[in-house]
Amino acid sequence: MGFLRKILGRGGGEDESDPTPDDRDVAGSVDPDAEERQHELDVLRSEAERMDELTRRQLRYADYAWQPPPQGGERRADDGESSPQG
Repeated sequence: MGFLRKILGRGGGEDESDPTPDDRDVAGSVDPDAEERQHELDVLRSEAERMDELTRRQLRYADYAWQPPPQGGERRADDGESSPQG
């Protein structure tokens, strides 16, 4: 209801900075962003507990893994030949 008051411009003369019970959501918290951050941290924590040591090491050192050199390249077989032989 508080957001409707702000949109319609009917403040009622009361201080809008402190949340009233009407401004709170069902869970009773004021900041939904903090709840979302806490949920994301809980999900990350549960995923970290689910991974075994090998998977954690593989993810940790993935940037240092050896990559084979690229095959081919931009140069083609007929590059550099000025006249066709035939």
